[in-house]
Amino acid sequence: MTTNTREKRLTWLALFASTGTLICCALPIALVTLGFGATVATLSSNVPFLVTLTLHKAWVFGGAGALLGVSGWLIFRPGRTCPTDPEYGAMCDETQVWNRRIFWVSVAIWGIGFFTAYLALPLRLWLDV
Repeated sequence: MTTNTREKRLTWLALFASTGTLICCALPIALVTLGFGATVATLSSNVPFLVTLTLHKAWVFGGAGALLGVSGWLIFRPGRTCPTDPEYGAMCDETQVWNRRIFWVSVAIWGIGFFTAYLALPLRLWLDV
């Protein structure tokens, strides 16, 4: 398996893992905050795996963060070069652009999920809102 293929797969895996953090933890909190508690109850009863993810959110966030870390290291590591062949070099450059975009979208999704799962309630209590 080539390095580009490995990077691409790991980047997509990091995107899906960070999206999982958003679905398990951020979405229910946001829905309850907006007054859609019944929707969360229905969602939890119809998709019971979300409750399991929520109970183990530290592992979900830790795993997604580790995947993002490895993906970031593969994408931004020093000494990374593309092939000298013009056609393969252009494909390599295009792949790198998309890998970086997907990586930063994944980081943003993970950050939103982390904020809502771990920081939103303590911040709300601290501000007495």
